[in-house]
Amino acid sequence: MTRIGEPWRPGAVPERWDAVVIGSGIGGLAAAALLARHGKRRVLVLERHYTAGGFTHVFRRPGYEWDVGVHYIGGVHPGGALRRFFDDVTDGALEWADMGDVYDCVAMGGKRYDFPRGRGALEAEVTRRFPSERDAVHRYFELVEETVDVTRAFFQAKAMPALLAPLARPLARRRFAALAARTTREVLESLTANQRLIGVLTAQWGDYGLPPAASSFAIHALVAHHYFSGGSYPVGGAGRIAETILPVIAAAGGRVLINAEVGAIVLEGRRAVGVRMAKSGEVIRAPLVVSDAGVANTFGRLLPADLSAVSAIRADLGAAPTSTAHVALYVGLRGTAREIGLPRANLWVHPDEHHERTVAAAAAAPLAPGSAFISFPSAKDPDFERRHPGRATVEVAAFVPWTAFSRWEGTRWHKRDADYDAAKARLAAHLLGLLEAHVPEVRGRVEHAELSTPLSTHHFAAHPQGAIYGLAHDPGRFRRAWLRPRTPVRGLFLTGADVATAGVGGALMGAVMCASAILRRNLVQAIGRASQLRLTGQDPARSPSLSRAAP
Repeated sequence: MTRIGEPWRPGAVPERWDAVVIGSGIGGLAAAALLARHGKRRVLVLERHYTAGGFTHVFRRPGYEWDVGVHYIGGVHPGGALRRFFDDVTDGALEWADMGDVYDCVAMGGKRYDFPRGRGALEAEVTRRFPSERDAVHRYFELVEETVDVTRAFFQAKAMPALLAPLARPLARRRFAALAARTTREVLESLTANQRLIGVLTAQWGDYGLPPAASSFAIHALVAHHYFSGGSYPVGGAGRIAETILPVIAAAGGRVLINAEVGAIVLEGRRAVGVRMAKSGEVIRAPLVVSDAGVANTFGRLLPADLSAVSAIRADLGAAPTSTAHVALYVGLRGTAREIGLPRANLWVHPDEHHERTVAAAAAAPLAPGSAFISFPSAKDPDFERRHPGRATVEVAAFVPWTAFSRWEGTRWHKRDADYDAAKARLAAHLLGLLEAHVPEVRGRVEHAELSTPLSTHHFAAHPQGAIYGLAHDPGRFRRAWLRPRTPVRGLFLTGADVATAGVGGALMGAVMCASAILRRNLVQAIGRASQLRLTGQDPARSPSLSRAAP
């Protein structure tokens, strides 16, 4: 078992730090790295799991390894919008492998639809498949671009102090609010009545966890646009993300500790002054506490129950829906990805274009979901064959309701009853059947198949009800003004996906927003300028504009 981070031992770490980060998902690690690089902060990251990385970590079985949450990332090609932030928090050490001309393929109702990289290429392909909907397709792509443009003002305001937030492009923010208030289905049905077209355009709904009638159009547009430039995968596997961030934290005197569960945030008055460890009860002090534990855990479990400063937030949280839960089948194959002929592009499997009906059917029969997401990590990673010669991997994920597994909540990992094992076996057989039906090349090559359930998400990530994406990305999410890095508790900040959006990219941008708020500096602009200087062969360290805080 490969572990990232140092094991925590009671009494073995200094009591005082410049900042303490709770949780080592990409939001926590990136926030720590940004504070280290741009604020010269000495940061301690505390992770309850046996390895750092959150949903970027990998797990291994003899001859195999699988990622648990990184399947593809957009915008990390050279010069890409997200690449500059990954380069900053990893000091350029993280390499990316391009997935090729097609990053997603949709199997729907007996037909297949490719998603090629490049907005122009994708629009042309969709128009080719739906020639009578040319105008509707074009209006859709224009609206996605507009939504992404006005979204920047929305998130910029989140990182600013409350008194300055109204200055962040108010007209753009009002336009964003209008778009975010509508569901994806409402917006698309205002453009076309062709349900198959709507089904294809929203086939990636699993990337944010809500079908079109429930999701905000804002999250749909952000995710769709995120992949317009294609998809990429970390060279060396998803674990390389955490591995390349840790040295940046360590360079400023920071540390990342594992098996280090935080029991509570320590307050003096209305100010956070540190954390109390769950097992030993010892207090580690810092003037800054950053939580990557998610808003439900931060406000519901880590702060005192009688804290009036967050009572309104807790009340709103109680009414806020969470994202769906999921299962994942991890498949190990005999033979390399090249020998078998596995694609790099992901495969979205849907019985038809009626995604809401599919979700309802899965709620009624959770052990036989009709939709699935199939990913081929060993085909995406050019280094996989070196690490695991003669082997290949596939992952099959599907959304299921938490209620299908809630009866086993509170039972121990690997110590659950025969009914649980039978449910897992039935689900695994169903997902394996979907895989073999749509990727027949794997037949006769399966050496290992292992299923995770929502209880795994609950156990390892402490996500309430196994919610894979935290709070649901419905229209109401974007009206919650308190979903921002600053909290009513002085010295306590939030990072990660809950203050931004779903996915690794969203959690990374949550960290950028968090560090910007703490340092009172626009890191989006600062990192962007530094990236441009590097692309032109200049040294950012010699730029006077980057040596002082930006407004």
